[in-house]
Amino acid sequence: MLYYLDRLSDPLYWDPTGKTTALPYEWLKGFNVFQYVTFRAVGAALFAFVLSLALGNFTIRKLLSLKLGQPIRTAEEVHQLAELHGQKVGTPTMGGILLLGTTVVSTLLWARPDNSFVWLVLGAMLAAGALGFADDYLKVSKKNSAGVSERTKIIVQLLIAVGVTYFFLTSPKLEVQAKELFVPFYKKMLVSNMGIFVTFIFFAAIILGTSNAVNLTDGLDGLATGCTLTVTFTYAVLAYIAGHHVIADYLKVPFYPQAGELAVFCMALAGASLGFLWFNAHPAKMFMGDTGSLAIGGAIGTVAICVKQELLLLIVGGVFVVEAASVLIQRFYFKFTKRKYGQGRRVFRMAPLHHHFELSGVKETAVVTRFWIVSFICALLGLATLKLR
Repeated sequence: MLYYLDRLSDPLYWDPTGKTTALPYEWLKGFNVFQYVTFRAVGAALFAFVLSLALGNFTIRKLLSLKLGQPIRTAEEVHQLAELHGQKVGTPTMGGILLLGTTVVSTLLWARPDNSFVWLVLGAMLAAGALGFADDYLKVSKKNSAGVSERTKIIVQLLIAVGVTYFFLTSPKLEVQAKELFVPFYKKMLVSNMGIFVTFIFFAAIILGTSNAVNLTDGLDGLATGCTLTVTFTYAVLAYIAGHHVIADYLKVPFYPQAGELAVFCMALAGASLGFLWFNAHPAKMFMGDTGSLAIGGAIGTVAICVKQELLLLIVGGVFVVEAASVLIQRFYFKFTKRKYGQGRRVFRMAPLHHHFELSGVKETAVVTRFWIVSFICALLGLATLKLR
């Protein structure tokens, strides 16, 4: 919305006849900065951060008044972990409402409203957020950690993937490139046409994988929020590059004219995450819940598709990938050994991986800080691939 303030610096806005080039006020020339993606991206980040700080305590009080406290799994379910997290019982959850709200408001304020990629990502984020909200509400209302069934979650996430796929494959300008497959460290496309079905499967895997990976990472105070910061900032850079013809051509990355505006969205999400971290850092005053984690994952996955850097998520989102992989490994190995030996065995003390380190005696704050460091390194490695081709 603020993008249109750029028009105030155009003499033709004041005199459509073009007879004069004089502006009514000299200082109105400064409004031309609103045409630049970089300026609006920084503005979106700062606005989302300040708005999060301003509304944080109000959100906490409101969640407490509604008795939306986090249910903690019992000792029968998680054994020793129940003792470590016992003090977190009753901490307000569903704080993802704050994170989503500030991201949406900031994006609508600072991004170009005529950019379809922005609306696509906002739609995917809000749809995944609605799923997470339903999951959180069921957990709180029933006072247990069950929530929405895995089958229902997968169906809703697949529907989001259907929407994203439909958006790309029904547009003549986007269809060809959407079916192409690019991989890190290689400047040329690996596959020129994946076909409609494979493209959908690929997009679905990205959206489901990212959404659930962020959800699994959200188990310690500030862990998922901090990792979201590094990933979204990295994809803000990638979005800007993908939307800039000269830079994209120089770095040999796919060019999408509309992708640059996603830098504004990514920075808005980064700013909102930083503001949310103010209240989510240990000891957390509120949790994002599935409302936030599923929405963040859905948004990041969709952004990766829009900038044609889907597989780079494996590097940039390395912490999310390892967390999700630890759960898959644990489940597979437990079922395999139970079927073969009659008794299930585990690779990790507990999955996701952050709980393994907790139960190994590492303090929660140390686990979170070290995972943040790894996430930062993964982001740097992801950006380095732009030249290592």
